[in-house]
Amino acid sequence: MSTCNHDCSNCSEKCASRIEKELPHLMSSIDKVYAVVSGKGGVGKSSVTARLAVECERRGLRVAVLDADITGPSIPKMFGITAKAEGEAGAIYPVLSAKGTQVMSINALLENETDPVIWRGPVIAGVVKQFWTDVVWQEVDYMFVDMPPGTGDVPLTVMQSLPLDGIIVVTSPQDLVGMIVEKAVVMAEKLNVPVVALVENMSYFTCPDCGKQHRLFGESKADELAKKLHIPTAVSLPIDPAFAKLCDRGLVELADDNDAIATVVDALA
Repeated sequence: MSTCNHDCSNCSEKCASRIEKELPHLMSSIDKVYAVVSGKGGVGKSSVTARLAVECERRGLRVAVLDADITGPSIPKMFGITAKAEGEAGAIYPVLSAKGTQVMSINALLENETDPVIWRGPVIAGVVKQFWTDVVWQEVDYMFVDMPPGTGDVPLTVMQSLPLDGIIVVTSPQDLVGMIVEKAVVMAEKLNVPVVALVENMSYFTCPDCGKQHRLFGESKADELAKKLHIPTAVSLPIDPAFAKLCDRGLVELADDNDAIATVVDALA
């Protein structure tokens, strides 16, 4: 409401900030939860999610990734996960990566990873909610939720139902992408979810022969966009063919350290 003073103690309005969050499984233990979002597809949310998880791994933290992109899951592929999730009465257990990251994705439940998910939005959103309530997440320091693009059913479900500590927004240098990403930021503000960092992906390409940086998609707008949207931390990531190859081979956990990603993790802490 426009007259809201953010003091809920004497308020009876059913606004977004007062919607009760879903409780995780009784055997789960989760400290911090961050969603990786963008209003636009194809900007690299999943690769940024994977890099954040790997950086936290390197710091000795216990990490989990909830893959909320039900129709386009890519997290298992990046982490080289082919095993299926197992469970028992009232509990599903996430699959572990080679270095111990807990992962839950629809591909861990499908018979074949190429099987399409042909469900309507509310059903998909319900599955994402079950990944939170029915999966046993064990002693997690940081959970990253890899979101689908847009501001539809799944982002709304995650922002309303999960106790998010914040979101990380992923963009790329094009003006069109920035405009659409702003929609996701405004959505988070309306739902009282803090935006903690902006990651501009595919910001530049470094020539392997001369070392010169080329701005293939135009000049960086990370700092400008972050200032406009009042996002406290902004970083840029390059186009990195070596990193892309590791993702394709399921070896993202072997990627080199990245200063920009480390800056984002520092901001979360």
